[in-house]
Amino acid sequence: MTDTAARPAMAIDMRQGLMAGFGAYLIWGLLPLYLKLLVGVPAADVLAHRIIWSLLVMAMVTTVSAGWGRFRAALARPRLLALLLGSSVFITCNWLIYTWAILDDHVLDASLGYFINPLISVVFGVVLLGERLSRLQWLAVSCALSGVVVLTVAHGELPVTSLALALSFALYGLIRKQAQVDAVTGLLMETLIIAPVALVWLLTRPSGGFALPMPMLLLLAAGGVLTAVPLLMFGIAARRLKLSTLGLMQYLSPSLVFLLAVFVFHEALDVWRLVAFACIWLGLAIYSLSLTRR
Repeated sequence: MTDTAARPAMAIDMRQGLMAGFGAYLIWGLLPLYLKLLVGVPAADVLAHRIIWSLLVMAMVTTVSAGWGRFRAALARPRLLALLLGSSVFITCNWLIYTWAILDDHVLDASLGYFINPLISVVFGVVLLGERLSRLQWLAVSCALSGVVVLTVAHGELPVTSLALALSFALYGLIRKQAQVDAVTGLLMETLIIAPVALVWLLTRPSGGFALPMPMLLLLAAGGVLTAVPLLMFGIAARRLKLSTLGLMQYLSPSLVFLLAVFVFHEALDVWRLVAFACIWLGLAIYSLSLTRR
């Protein structure tokens, strides 16, 4: 296929990737509204329910899309299984930290973590995937680093929650970029890998992980859809977009989380945290400008 003939297909792939990425980040940005309904349920229990119900959702999606053949073929690929094992570990850690942060009134910390994440993804793209940055883009990364330094100096400690969220999701995106598998099969395999641990956790809880009032169980079951759908969209976007582009789009989600933290959940926004956010916002603005100029 010539370059000219390939361009329409590439344009369609990019359009689909952009739409999928936008949808994923929109859902993730509004997710705290859902998680706040689960206050009183331990974060680990919420996570375990999300995994179990996500597995059921993905099994149904795989059946509807006639994807069990692709699933069986994927099981015969050891390198793919190793990659998805890694990605399932990182996304599980990310879910747990994020769920705890929202339920424990650290929504601003969660927002900061996902503001940092795009620029960490950019650095990963450069260092590990050979993507190149201009001087302006390096300036953007430096601004984000300055924000982290401001918080560390002002509060006397690293913003551990924020950095853990940023790194775990950046590593997840990096691995999914390398995993040559369609979004449905990849997510099914990820949830299947971690589901036994989640099931054992729920069944061995002193109060019984499923021994909750029916309205709460239904809310937890809804988490399966809210978990699987955006991850499916993210998987589609990760396969069709450059890692740096995907990282840049991610600022939509923390912007929504930030607005919810300040105006809906009324978390305190001290001056140093505001300065740190400003540094990271400046970095994102500079990076956006550099992409526009290119």
